[in-house]
Amino acid sequence: MLVSFIVFLTCFALIGLSSAKFSSKSKDDYYLAGRGVSAWLTGLSAVATNNSGYMFIGVIGYTYYAGLSAIWLMVGWIAGDLIASFYIHQKVQQHAKATGAVSVMSLVSLWQGEHFQLLRRILSWTALILMTAYAAAQFIAGSKALHVLLDWPIWMGAILVAVMVAAYCFAGGIRASIWTDAAQSFVMVAAMSILLFVAVTHIGGISQVVDELQQVDGFFDLTPDGLIFDNQLGVVAFAIGWMFAGFSVVGQPHIMVRFIALDTKQNIRTMRMWYYLWFSVFYAMATCVGLLSRILLDNQATFDAELALPMMAVELLPGWLVGLILAGIFAATLSTADSLVLSCSAAFSQDCLNKPVTNTKVIKLITLSITLITLLVAMFAKQSVFTLVVFAWSALGCALAPMLIGLILGWRVNQMQALAVVFSSVAVALAWRQLDWHNQVYEGLAGILVGLAVFYFCKATGSQTKEADYA
Repeated sequence: MLVSFIVFLTCFALIGLSSAKFSSKSKDDYYLAGRGVSAWLTGLSAVATNNSGYMFIGVIGYTYYAGLSAIWLMVGWIAGDLIASFYIHQKVQQHAKATGAVSVMSLVSLWQGEHFQLLRRILSWTALILMTAYAAAQFIAGSKALHVLLDWPIWMGAILVAVMVAAYCFAGGIRASIWTDAAQSFVMVAAMSILLFVAVTHIGGISQVVDELQQVDGFFDLTPDGLIFDNQLGVVAFAIGWMFAGFSVVGQPHIMVRFIALDTKQNIRTMRMWYYLWFSVFYAMATCVGLLSRILLDNQATFDAELALPMMAVELLPGWLVGLILAGIFAATLSTADSLVLSCSAAFSQDCLNKPVTNTKVIKLITLSITLITLLVAMFAKQSVFTLVVFAWSALGCALAPMLIGLILGWRVNQMQALAVVFSSVAVALAWRQLDWHNQVYEGLAGILVGLAVFYFCKATGSQTKEADYA
């Protein structure tokens, strides 16, 4: 087990480190790979970064408890993500090239041809905090897998993730991240498909799987537990809420930077094909594995559901294939963690400060510092991977999605009005979660709709006081 895991991990490291040969030692190359990434690499990198340890650890754990109703997360998320790809991604790519922005926060502040510095800084500091929590969730996901499969203490796994992330980021910046993402995506699919096939075979085939799941009380109920409206209306609202979760991809700097780095707009269609084919297949397999885990690991009293996949691997597979599963989980966590750390570094060095940092040595030191901070957060975090990811994802989506939608529609506001859009959207999402309404409808739906309403009101009033536009 350990040998095969080390072999895969070494391959990932070599791919990432080899990217250093193509580095031009510039800020633009470090954060955007010279804006010349091919479509298929962009697609695989974006989807691997999107799925992360959330899919291997969080979704499977959620499905274990929720049963077949977890399918609404998959349907809603992919639908919302697809809508975003048609209406947002290409505009983001075009405007980023026109403005020279290296992050989505810079892009929003420059979109109207003016530089809203206060907006850029507030967005960047907000994104920096949320992405750090998001990255910490990936460190936790990787350490949980190592804890189950190799009996390592949680802190040791988190340190290994941090070391790998630091190595990728030092070697070639986002180019190293994208190259390793592409390789890791194949390992992730292979690991999930092997475990799915072996689990179904072990149980006795698909018909036996269905028979056994039918014995689990309420497992085939498509209505999620705890809905106030325990009917079709409640299910529709729940699914639409998760569609907004998928749409919130436009507010994820670590994913949107891939589209900024894409070489030409003609490649958007090719990128979309790679992205959604992989996304749909992988998400469906993860949901199926989560359903199967309820048959194979029926011990709700003491069982941490987020350990379902590694525990299934230990029970069902020979050692070398367990190493492949572990490599798949680790690949998922690394593909997102390194992207998040790089995006945190870009936010701090390019947007949070008065003047952007251009010296690549200083930029790499900033990246290392952020990696260490993320490691500390992971060490002391008490939340589950699923909770951390969903919280950070929704808050980032609410901070940036309403602004991007309104700007693409041609709505114009001044800086104070733009800040009102951001604050109102995020505040509503946080209040929604604090009131525990997110179990009924995803908080991103409420936050984004309120943000859009505020944006439209500000645009409609036309009270754009120019003296308040600049900080």
